[in-house]
Amino acid sequence: MNSLNEVWSTRFNHYINEVQKYMRFVFTGHLAIVLVFIVGAVGYQYSEWLKVAPDTFPAEWIVSIIVGVILALSRPVTLLREPDQVYLLPLESKMILYFKKALNYTFWSQVGLAVVIYIVAIPLLKAVTELSTNQIWLGVLFIAVLKFLNVQIEFNYRYGNRGENIVIDRITRALLSIITIQTALIMNYTMAIIFVVLLIVYNMALKKKVMRQPVPYEHFVKLEQNRMMGFYRFANYFTDVPHLKGSIKQRSWLNFVYNIVPYGKKSTQNYLVYRTFIRTDDHFYLWVRLTLISGIIAFVVNIPVVTWIVAGALAFATTLQLKYALLSSKDFRMDRLYPVKESQRKEAVQKVLRLFMVVQAIIVLLCSVGQPLFFVPAIIVIVLNEITFRVSKDPSKHDYSY
Repeated sequence: MNSLNEVWSTRFNHYINEVQKYMRFVFTGHLAIVLVFIVGAVGYQYSEWLKVAPDTFPAEWIVSIIVGVILALSRPVTLLREPDQVYLLPLESKMILYFKKALNYTFWSQVGLAVVIYIVAIPLLKAVTELSTNQIWLGVLFIAVLKFLNVQIEFNYRYGNRGENIVIDRITRALLSIITIQTALIMNYTMAIIFVVLLIVYNMALKKKVMRQPVPYEHFVKLEQNRMMGFYRFANYFTDVPHLKGSIKQRSWLNFVYNIVPYGKKSTQNYLVYRTFIRTDDHFYLWVRLTLISGIIAFVVNIPVVTWIVAGALAFATTLQLKYALLSSKDFRMDRLYPVKESQRKEAVQKVLRLFMVVQAIIVLLCSVGQPLFFVPAIIVIVLNEITFRVSKDPSKHDYSY
């Protein structure tokens, strides 16, 4: 027991240090400012909408569906590693102690999101329903119980079935969670308790199956690797993650973009950079995500100043990160064997960023139509792209790996 406690404590401390190491690059000053403006603007529009929200608005169902789906997504955090498939085999009969700590952390690390979303919806529930304050806050208790059960059930289901058909399990739990919350919000507590009991019975049935199964180390190790890889990909949008290797996709539907590059020796780097940007998931999806966020904010938030600040901050982040990613590549490239000027790479990256930042500007422009001075965000995106590229440091000058 003590050895398993030490294993969990060591893994947990290492995991927290790893997360903190990269999260300090995520929540930087400029991102914090953007988040403050976004939260403030969305909160203002939310409060203004509540003043005119119709009494027939299905608030109970909307809140139940959103929270219920989040509750059903309860992937266990086990912190298991590949060598554990061998080294923890002698302790397999006592692994329940290890998994108990893992599930406790899973619950506390995931329940907050569902509770926060429910708390944000409380003003809506007060505005369009006849629920009292005590009845609304009773929903938080139901959410905590449902989250605990969802965490336990998903772990036991994965344990007993090696993760097969997990989608069916999640859909079942999502439906039960949605109905439970909805019946609680309409004050039908008897039915809500019955649905909770159904989840308890489902969990007990899965536990019986778990008792007869060996620990599925391979499944949990793979699940943990995928979870951490998702975190590293997210962190890689803000800083360089050394051991992360991005996947490559052809994206033949974008082949027409290569026609922009004229055929000739001087266009070698242009063609190479275009293909690198379009085919590398990390680069391409970074641009897609930041462009979508900028467009959504411009479309939803009807406060011009906020739209301008968000568009500028995301244009700065897009240009800076893509410039670093495309110029600081440590992979060996064939162009290093040929007499191509080093400056051509930087010029090619600048051309690619100009083109795709213009596309970003057009998307933001279209999403801003209807606002006063709707063309300003597009101008900000283009201008900040040029300024950021020229003023920021050139990472290629510090790249010594060949």
